[in-house]
Amino acid sequence: MNLAHLLARTARVFPQRNALALGERELWSYAELFRRAATLAGNLRGVYGLQAGDRVALLIANCPQYLELLYGIWHAGLVAVPINNKLHPREVAFICGNSAASLLFVAGELAGPAEAAGPGGDWGALAGSAPGLRIVSIDTPEYRRLADGETIDVVPRAPDDLAWLFYTSGTTGQPKGVMLSQRNLLAMTLCYFTDVDQATPADSILYAAPMSHGAGMYNFAHVLVGARHVVPESGGFDVGEILALAQHFGEVSLFAAPTMVHRLVEHVAAHGSDCRGIKTLVYGGGPMYLEDIRHALEVLGDRLVQIYGQGESPMTITALARQHLADRDHPRYLERIVSVGVAHSVVEVVVADADGRALPAGVAGEVLVRGETVMQGYWCNPEATAETLRDGWLHTGDIGVFDDDGFLTLKDRSKDVIISGGANIYPREVEEVLLQHAAVAEVSVVGWPSAEWGEEVVAFVVCRAGLAAPPAELDQLCLQSIARFKRPRNYVFVAALPKNSYGKVLKTALRSHWTDQGEN
Repeated sequence: MNLAHLLARTARVFPQRNALALGERELWSYAELFRRAATLAGNLRGVYGLQAGDRVALLIANCPQYLELLYGIWHAGLVAVPINNKLHPREVAFICGNSAASLLFVAGELAGPAEAAGPGGDWGALAGSAPGLRIVSIDTPEYRRLADGETIDVVPRAPDDLAWLFYTSGTTGQPKGVMLSQRNLLAMTLCYFTDVDQATPADSILYAAPMSHGAGMYNFAHVLVGARHVVPESGGFDVGEILALAQHFGEVSLFAAPTMVHRLVEHVAAHGSDCRGIKTLVYGGGPMYLEDIRHALEVLGDRLVQIYGQGESPMTITALARQHLADRDHPRYLERIVSVGVAHSVVEVVVADADGRALPAGVAGEVLVRGETVMQGYWCNPEATAETLRDGWLHTGDIGVFDDDGFLTLKDRSKDVIISGGANIYPREVEEVLLQHAAVAEVSVVGWPSAEWGEEVVAFVVCRAGLAAPPAELDQLCLQSIARFKRPRNYVFVAALPKNSYGKVLKTALRSHWTDQGEN
């Protein structure tokens, strides 16, 4: 089993079908994409002497070369190590060193400082991170020569052979390398068809979120059916560009974080833009609050699908299908649309207590997952693997609750649950209430140590331009909707919430901010 066979199959069956476009400009057919990947594979083996199982890292923003490199790496029997191109050089150095990558592909603007790295400076750590690491810019004649030459056959791989080494964000320490096998990624791909959407040859998948993460993982389903892959010329998320490309190609699907969905919705609502070219907008990677979901459905129509996953079970724990988001007559519609849906087809999902015993519907506990998409473990980290994979179950660290129909609603990360006076307070519950205030644009709730209660609730609030949210009004909202003890004891008004490059709020940074402000 080698994922490269997906591209090989489509190239044989639909050789002239358009495979890849940069903006509106068609670049390669499937036959040409396959040829380039097969040639890259031959040169990775021949020119650089790489052997099956060796790691190849990619530090590149979204671009056409990303797809050919991924398939060239797999075609050669190698392991892809996609890296977020916005990471600090020392973070990149850690990943390259930890994965023992043999080769690092970079964009032109990174090649100079990376190759010239001495013992000091930001790139110094990269220079010494992986002995023998070779750095190649995709904008050089050296790279262009790699796509020219003899092709090789797809190198056979076993189902459990490593294919993708994904490094977690490392918010609680050094990032960990999630080991995803050929089998893991194929199972994830088949789940796209059963639980997310029916990709067809008429579709185009648009890469507006980083291809190094979830968006890139949706390439497989679209390669399998011979759909078009579109890389925006900006290489990122530009709302006007996305809408123009959707109108040009039609039947466009894309994956987006909730912050991206919010930007798209606000733009369409403000400008009356035509979004009919968007077929499916899959969102995930963070919470979408009730008011945001309702507004998105009102503005965009029934184009949304939600997925819940982790790097350790990529894109595949639960899914909230289009028909559930569109079923406005269901008696529990509002509860359903703030859930993350039902278990994906190839996994089992339970909510369990601290001893791993499954809990009944209506009782909150940790979300556990097992099945074909769950990682093999963490690269060279048996301690973390043993902690996260226990008794055959992936312990997600997320707190959730099932309803009687099998819909899972997430409460919070277990480490973010606030325990005040012995009672659990889920930040998301408080955030949902505060977002009902017309002046509140964003909010994040954290716990702070309290001598009297153990912890107390602190809310960080971002107001809409020109508007204010008096604490007394926010208090009143809370008292109308949730128990008094869940009400924030302090409100901190900030210009913006600190977020990582995927749009997730960094609650550790908020706690540091609260400390720096003298807890007032």
